[in-house]
Amino acid sequence: MITLQPFTKEDYAQLMEWVDNPAFLLQWGGPRFTFPLDERQLDDYLSWESPGRQVWKAVDPTSGRTVGHIELGNIDPRNRIGTIARVMISPDARGKGWGEQMVREAVRYGFETLHLHRIELRVFDFNNAAIRCYEKVGFQKEGLLRECRRFGDEYWSLWVMSLLRPEWLKQKQEEGE
Repeated sequence: MITLQPFTKEDYAQLMEWVDNPAFLLQWGGPRFTFPLDERQLDDYLSWESPGRQVWKAVDPTSGRTVGHIELGNIDPRNRIGTIARVMISPDARGKGWGEQMVREAVRYGFETLHLHRIELRVFDFNNAAIRCYEKVGFQKEGLLRECRRFGDEYWSLWVMSLLRPEWLKQKQEEGE
């Protein structure tokens, strides 16, 4: 099972290597980042103040190799809501199930450690592999934010997806965990 460890300055070079074009940077980081991704932007990213926010690298416990990146942030303790964001799998590790494991572990942390009731995320409507991954974990599509991000002359749409604690608990029970 994948392990999530704190993302630190020592991980910058690898992440910057994975983000090799402006379109991919927008998919991963949203409009806050500009291409090329650099240390200054990542320093700023890690300094964002948000109680309970976790920024992780995902590590293959067998090899010790970093295979991904994920964030659980925008924690709203009053309403017990959090947001999964900035999910990325290393280009050479895609299609091997790491994304699902990584998202499952972030969800587990959100529900068990932070005692959240709802975890949500946004994903571009054309990112079918990510959508399938999120659906395997139990996320459901709630609505489409139509043409809400601009890339060059194109407008991209985002799905809002969520998973509620009772749904997650039921899924765990059905899986025998």
